[in-house]
Amino acid sequence: MAKLSRDEIKERTLKIIYNCVPELNGVPLDESSVVNTDMAMDSMNFILVICKIEAEFDVKIPNRQWNRLKTLGQLIDAIEKYSK
Repeated sequence: MAKLSRDEIKERTLKIIYNCVPELNGVPLDESSVVNTDMAMDSMNFILVICKIEAEFDVKIPNRQWNRLKTLGQLIDAIEKYSK
């Protein structure tokens, strides 16, 4: 896969979040949005989002890193860091 820009990663990540958590549709999210609280995402939805992101970007984010992903920006950082 060609190297994606940060904006492309953000756009695709937001699409995954909106698909997995439909109650967020129409809610503007930016890189400072806190993943688990601002997004009203429970732990099961968070795991689903991470799994979909790993599949979408062909990336493996170590489980021990998941609890460190507080904001959308940190999630994008992790995708960039662990991309093959």
